[in-house]
Amino acid sequence: MKGIRVHRHGGPDVLAYEQLEIGTPGPGEVRVRNRAIGVNFVDVYFRTGEYAPPALPFTPGNEGAGEVVAVGEGVTDFAPGDRVAYVETLGSYAEERVVPAHFLVHLPEAIDFETGAAMMLKGLTAQYLLRRTFRVEPGHTVLVHAAAGGVGLLVTQWAKHLGARVIGTVGSPEKAELARSHGADHVIEYRKEDFVARVREITNGEGAHVVYDGIGKTTFPASLDALRPRGHFVSFGSASGPIAPFDIMLLAKKGSLFATWPILFTHLAKREDVLAMSDDLFRVVSSGAVKIPVHHRLPLTEAAEAHRRLEARETTGATVLLP
Repeated sequence: MKGIRVHRHGGPDVLAYEQLEIGTPGPGEVRVRNRAIGVNFVDVYFRTGEYAPPALPFTPGNEGAGEVVAVGEGVTDFAPGDRVAYVETLGSYAEERVVPAHFLVHLPEAIDFETGAAMMLKGLTAQYLLRRTFRVEPGHTVLVHAAAGGVGLLVTQWAKHLGARVIGTVGSPEKAELARSHGADHVIEYRKEDFVARVREITNGEGAHVVYDGIGKTTFPASLDALRPRGHFVSFGSASGPIAPFDIMLLAKKGSLFATWPILFTHLAKREDVLAMSDDLFRVVSSGAVKIPVHHRLPLTEAAEAHRRLEARETTGATVLLP
């Protein structure tokens, strides 16, 4: 079969499309024929080596959707022909791949493969951010950075569905309109406006209850100033670069704040959580409360172009690769 391999860390050009060997699924594993593959910024981090990289060479990609081809010993929940989606298991940029059954779920008939591939990592990230890290309730004010991005659009919609007032930051008028159309009550173009001042103005000086920040370096520590006392700073990505080390006393000085960096892998450590979180995600998507905007589709052969667009912030919503 064909797929993408990374033989050295670097730019998008290191994504090589070539022949791969896959083998048969072992105990607790399932072989899946991908029908669509999700693209995420974490794939860039693995490609460049910024995140603890796997041994070279490796096949990138952390989510996908398709059909079961074969199951290994001890697998009883899946059978050949089942429609499935998976997450948090490296190697999805390929026509077929072997997946640990732990991270595999049945894909509801109402959800197509492209949506399934685009929703798992970003959607489950939104789930743990909104329901497990800081539990958003009616009346909360939520600040979402990169509100027109893949995770941002899902967090915006879901937070609005939960009854929150949503303030989003974006980088262009086009992205501002996209965020508004997905439920943002207020949108701030951070290149034109001081987002801290605008948040303070919108909230009559009180600040937000929580900031969801996937940007990192360029929005910190200003994000702390957009919070009310005892507010929560939730960092989950570093699209602009990592946040520099800081004195923890800064949290006290800025209002007895909470700061955390949760990761999806920790939340999916138990099989029952994989199922419960996925069921929660499938419910809000199937109900129409949260729509998965797949705005960009490229052949698997053009994975490098997908990464170039992602890093240039030329994308909105989700990007999928099609084998």
